[in-house]
Amino acid sequence: MPVLFVGNSLTYVGNTPGVLDSLASANGRAIASDMIVKGGATLTQRVADGSVARALAAKRYSAVVLQERGGDLMCGFGPSSCSDSRKAIQAIAAAAKSSGAKVYLLGTYQDEPRASKALVAAESAAAAEAGIPYIEVSERLQVLRTSAPSMRWHAPDGMHPGPDLALLNAVSLHHALLGVLPKSRAYTVKAPIYGTTSGLTEALRGAEDPAPLTTTPRIIQYSAESLRAVLRAVVSGQAANNSSRNKGAK
Repeated sequence: MPVLFVGNSLTYVGNTPGVLDSLASANGRAIASDMIVKGGATLTQRVADGSVARALAAKRYSAVVLQERGGDLMCGFGPSSCSDSRKAIQAIAAAAKSSGAKVYLLGTYQDEPRASKALVAAESAAAAEAGIPYIEVSERLQVLRTSAPSMRWHAPDGMHPGPDLALLNAVSLHHALLGVLPKSRAYTVKAPIYGTTSGLTEALRGAEDPAPLTTTPRIIQYSAESLRAVLRAVVSGQAANNSSRNKGAK
């Protein structure tokens, strides 16, 4: 399954696309991810520079995963940032759908509980406006930071994804794209494990392509215990979402 990620440092720190590819392979499935990512980038920039349109014209993707810069959909960078973001999500989603791809909005996260709920509301509304599925992250992370506080949720800067947050993203995407949860067993990722200093530009590249910086680690191991902790949060979050939808339907 060819997948295109469009995002920023929240997408590449920890290499969510590469972790997803390896997780799928360890479960007998094949995902090959490409990515258009740059630190601090917005989806609005990717619409303006035509990079996504060129990628969609050059290759037929089964799925496109969008991740916005953290805070944009909450108007965190000024009153126009949220409306610009929603317009960009709609534009990319329309182009990807016309190429035959299924489009998803991968959520970002906030550590403060009220901000987390506000973020999820804003992201889910943006996804609904674009007619695409929303993959929620922030509230699942809230649960995991309490139930598994010793896991590596954040990078050393305290802001970007740590290895286990990249794993949470990958497990959530595995469930959304393939319709099944991965098995809770140890596995190894052999792909660049990017940090905040990556050397990446908005040029299209494969998730497992050699990193621009030779100092970038190329392997990380995940334990079965880490998988089990993340799977519990994903399953409980899915159950909560289903319950909420059922109540709304009554």
